[in-house]
Amino acid sequence: MTTIRPRDRDAVLQSLRAGVVPRIGQHLIQVGRARELEALLKDIERVADGGSAFRIVVGEYGAGKTFFLNLVRAIALEKKLVTVHGDLNPDRRLHASGGQARSLYAELVKNMATRTRPEGGALAGVVEKFIAQAKTEAKATGRSSDAVIRAQLSQLTEMVNGYDFADVIAAYCKGFEEGNEKLKSDAVRWLRGEFSTRTDARQALGVRTIVDDASMYDQLKLLGRFVRLAGYSGLMVCLDEMVNLYKLANLQARHANYEQILRILNDSLQGSAEGLGFVLGGTPEFLLDTRRGLYSYAALQSRLAENAFAANGLVDYSGPVIRLAALTPEDFYVLLDKLRLVYAFGDESKTLVPEEAIPAFMAHCATRLGEAYFRTPRTTITAFINFLAVLEQNPSADWRELIGSMDIERDTGGAADIVNDAASDSDDELASFRLN
Repeated sequence: MTTIRPRDRDAVLQSLRAGVVPRIGQHLIQVGRARELEALLKDIERVADGGSAFRIVVGEYGAGKTFFLNLVRAIALEKKLVTVHGDLNPDRRLHASGGQARSLYAELVKNMATRTRPEGGALAGVVEKFIAQAKTEAKATGRSSDAVIRAQLSQLTEMVNGYDFADVIAAYCKGFEEGNEKLKSDAVRWLRGEFSTRTDARQALGVRTIVDDASMYDQLKLLGRFVRLAGYSGLMVCLDEMVNLYKLANLQARHANYEQILRILNDSLQGSAEGLGFVLGGTPEFLLDTRRGLYSYAALQSRLAENAFAANGLVDYSGPVIRLAALTPEDFYVLLDKLRLVYAFGDESKTLVPEEAIPAFMAHCATRLGEAYFRTPRTTITAFINFLAVLEQNPSADWRELIGSMDIERDTGGAADIVNDAASDSDDELASFRLN
């Protein structure tokens, strides 16, 4: 392993110690799941070629779904795609009538990233790249910048909100040329879905529509087309914590969101979402529960059903659902060894424990947790980093004694994802009452 910068090292270790996925440096600790990544890489290449893609990544709580999604995003950025990502929660959904879908869209666009802006906030940069290319073409052809921009955006006008989208981009270009920061700011606000009323949008930009709950997905399709016009390969949308849809108590609300997933899936399979890919992360319950999960919606169940021939050790990574294979003990050994080196800035001579400490640590975890220590490794990884932190600050401590005294508890965080239907069956939202 090459020398690791303190910034990258600290970002990885601090995130993992807190039980969250690092935003940078994922490549330093990536192990296993080569075939799953290979399948997603084919999706990325298909999107870059003007096609579309749809995947649901399924894994147990703590098994590494979010890490996998972040790795996919990093690969997409290297392939010159634009990425947007966000977590679903009670206030962010795919379909709603109270602003929750617009809130999800705003979160996605806020997190828009490119290879030069991997941390997010890349929307203005994407628009300005499009404008710069239009100006170059205008200069070469002797036409006005506005005429070139309008001509390039004409293909968007066939789509929902396409005319207004083109008007907003033109308004940003006008503000860019005139140095009108207010106009540029208003254009970015519209693109981010931050206008809450059509009246405000019309006064600021002269457009008659806004991004609302009903048009959220159509707006993503517009962005997918637009980023290609700006010179990027396509748009990859990563949605995590999909289990929050499974937790919705109301049957109509759940099915409305599942219908939106069905619409996205159909568009992707039929190739009508040009340059647009979706990767959704969820737990097995979110997918398989026939009462509340995606399998409760017949049209989705038929499309997401597993390949009947992929049994008895055979696999199929070409379908819309990818089940994250559990890390093997060998993979987990490599992961802990990488963490040991990351802690030492990549320098083997500065490691705090020898290699034989890793099998000893794994054996201790196995006696406490069974095979869960490598199948859902979040708590085990946190414990290993805590173990190294104590050794770093207490050089006289014996690593063997520390391992023997370490107590590790099973990660039960995913228990909250399983809905107790008997206790909370409020699908019809009817309350019991009695007439006197």
